[in-house]
Formats: sequence, structure tokens, C-alpha cells
Amino acid sequence: MKQIWIITKKELKGYFDSLMAYILIVVFLGLSGFFTWLYGNNDVFFINRATMQPFFSIAYWTLFIFIPALTMKQIAEEYKTGTIELILTKPISDWQVVTGKFLATFLLIAVTLALTLPYYFSIASIGPIDHGSVLTGYLGLLLMSAAYISLGIFASSITSNQIVAFLLALIIGVFFQILFGIIAGAFPGIVGDVISYLDMQYHYHSIIRGVIDSKNIIYFASVIAAGLMASELSLVKRNIN
Repeated sequence: MKQIWIITKKELKGYFDSLMAYILIVVFLGLSGFFTWLYGNNDVFFINRATMQPFFSIAYWTLFIFIPALTMKQIAEEYKTGTIELILTKPISDWQVVTGKFLATFLLIAVTLALTLPYYFSIASIGPIDHGSVLTGYLGLLLMSAAYISLGIFASSITSNQIVAFLLALIIGVFFQILFGIIAGAFPGIVGDVISYLDMQYHYHSIIRGVIDSKNIIYFASVIAAGLMASELSLVKRNIN
């Protein structure tokens, strides 16, 4: 656990040293605030209701784009600079490297989301708000982010090119974000049900509506575990080769 925390602190510091964290926070707060309060047919003032649903809707898509940009360098840069060999000569396992990098990105996202709490307090001051749905909404964003972080780290673990890692993470994400839901409609019966279960939007929207179902938690936990284990196997394979 100590090694994981050392890697997590190093990676988190790297985000802030490179201005990546500041750029993410400023752009995310700007976009989410704009679409939550001022723009479109779904902003708070247009629907005239005290709710965080507009924020949860725009944040879902914004993080979908931002997370691959954060994870693209996590392991790909280590390959390119050759520092991955140096790291793995230390008493650190592949799993600890992957987990440390995952936690660093997750903590950055958690801090970014925490900075949106003034939106919640402001909306709550306007009128009665469903506090339970707000809590589950933030939970949904954290679970979704964790899932895409694990997939993004996997994409970064199979290439030394950060742009390729970014595009690959986006492509994988598009399947979970859009395509599985579309493909499921073409297959009747149990096959369609299985493919539909892979649709991340379904599970996310179920949670932000205030429904915490065990199948949704299991889904996100499974995607996170699969992404991290695939990343570890990718590192192991590289080390053997």
C-alpha cells in the first residue's frame, strides 16, 4: 500500500506541475457551469426547477472527453522515455504501478467534482432540491470516471504514443457510451440483453435518478477491475518481451 501511495502522490504532483490539472479544472468548471446555468433547453433557469440534473448530464459527456486526455500519458510516456524499466527495477509490482496511476487520476477527478459543490448550494438556495439524487448523481459521476480511467490506462499501456492512446481510449469509450446501446437493439433475446447490459449510459442514468441497484454497482466495479487487470497484463507482457 505504501508503494501505491508513493506512485499516486508522484503522478498527482505531475498533473499539477504540468498545468494539466489546472487546465482540466478551469475548462470543466467553465463548460459545466455554462451549460448548467445559461445555455440550452435543459439549463436550470429554462426548466425553472431546482435540480442538478443539467449538471450531471453535461458533466457525463465532458468527463468522457477529458479522461482520455488525462490517462493517455500515464504509461505511454513511461514507455517512450524508458522510465518504465527503471520503475519496475524497484520493489514495485505491475499492479502497484497501475493502481497508483489509477488513483492519481481518480483523485484529480474527485477534486474537480468537489469544486462544483457551489453549484449544488446555489441551486438548493433557489428552491427545494432532492438531496438524495444529488448524492447519487455525484456517485454516478465518480463511478463512471473510475471506469473510463481504468480503460484509459489500459489504452495507454499498449502503446508508447500518447495520441494513439488518447484515440484508442476514445474508441473504447464510444462502445460503452453509445455503440453497445445501439447494437443491442439489433439482437433480440438474451444476446441483446447482454449487449445492452454493457451500455454505460443505462447504468449511469439509473444511478443519477436516485436508484442504487446492486447490478449497477457490480457493472462499474467489473469494468474498473477489467480495465486495471488488462493494464497489468499488458505491462507483464511487455516485461516478458
